[in-house]
Amino acid sequence: MTSVLLEFSMFPTSDDCREGASVSKQVSKIIDMIDKSGYAYKLTPMGTVVETQSIKEALGIIEKAYEQLDCERVYSALKFDIRKNTTNRLKSKIASVEKNLGKEVCK
Repeated sequence: MTSVLLEFSMFPTSDDCREGASVSKQVSKIIDMIDKSGYAYKLTPMGTVVETQSIKEALGIIEKAYEQLDCERVYSALKFDIRKNTTNRLKSKIASVEKNLGKEVCK
């Protein structure tokens, strides 16, 4: 079993898809797609982390996210953490840090 953590942000930069400075309507379309995909994910103020079992699945999410945005220009930044023989790292990585600190940090 492989765990692929994908952290990414994606949003339109062109005026055809923005309402002033806000991009939340467009980002909401991407989050809705991820939510319906069934993959474990966590939305953060600066991006989204999704856990899949392969790089191919993770890249498929990126492709589907882009398809949610019908915009002239889109910005995206991606990071991957790939580890074999493990699962549920979306939660276990946080739990490991909290165990070392002896307290809960993600409230």
